[in-house]
Amino acid sequence: MRCFLALPLPEEMIGPLLHLQEAIPVGREVPEENLHVTMAFLGNQDRATLEELHMALEMRRFAAAALAVRGLSVIGGRVPKLLAADLARTAALRALRDAVAGAVRAAGVTLPRERFRPHVTLVRFGGGLKTDDAMRLDRALRGLAGFVTSPAEATALRLVASHLTPDGAIYETLAEYPLAPPPGQRATAGHS
Repeated sequence: MRCFLALPLPEEMIGPLLHLQEAIPVGREVPEENLHVTMAFLGNQDRATLEELHMALEMRRFAAAALAVRGLSVIGGRVPKLLAADLARTAALRALRDAVAGAVRAAGVTLPRERFRPHVTLVRFGGGLKTDDAMRLDRALRGLAGFVTSPAEATALRLVASHLTPDGAIYETLAEYPLAPPPGQRATAGHS
């Protein structure tokens, strides 16, 4: 099963990102239900490994982190593959990513060595863009320069299976793990 660990987006981030997608005149929009932040791509894993990982993740308590868009980028070099909303690389988000990667490795899953670049994929360009489409994208991005969102706290980590189809990936949440509030932000229900 092809899987990854991801943060679902806080509700207050979704509206601005959907509005932004509408402003992009080319490519295929990522459906709202598929918007996420990948914390660890696991590749193809068998059920026994996923069960081991699930137990390892359930035993840990991960601290929440705030997510905030700090710009847009086209990923793929000379052949653009996707448009992403880049997230602020905060210490809390890096610490969460490191803790998740540690749990994955402890469960016996090998992760590729790669720099953590927190982002939300918004639009996919398939095999790339023709010259006219690239120019239309460039014009749209100039109008969106400086796009940011206010910080919003991620509250869960999900283990997700990705089923590839000709129309794009279908994601299935296999398990969800709540994130603990950061130190100093304890729940205060019933207090004013």
